Amino acid sequence: MLSGVCIGTNDMAKAAEFYDAVFATIGMTPEFQGEHERGYAETDRRVTVFIVTPYNNKPATFGNGTQFIFHAADKDGVRAFHSAALNNGGTDEGAPGPRDYHPDYYGAYVRDPDGNKLHISISLNDK
Repeated sequence: MLSGVCIGTNDMAKAAEFYDAVFATIGMTPEFQGEHERGYAETDRRVTVFIVTPYNNKPATFGNGTQFIFHAADKDGVRAFHSAALNNGGTDEGAPGPRDYHPDYYGAYVRDPDGNKLHISISLNDK
């Protein structure tokens, strides 16, 4: 069972600004912060996403084929996440909309300022 993920950054201040804005759209807030990490939690305050500078002091890099997937409550949440990312230094990797993965799928893709790929989605049959 997955208990959390770490997303690397080379600029904690820039990453904090980006993720504070983006995660707010899905109800996640920073629960703690330190010099080398920042932890985000949902309303249960259980930290599941960590933004970190690498502990080995080498540059953070993104993985080819790696993405971090988040769930939105509805289409507006997908659009808000995507918009917040673009307004806070992220780049577009796929605008909000339906995909051919299955008929009830709606999602979007962005990259954070360090190049990490983020995916936000909702299955419309959940609503």
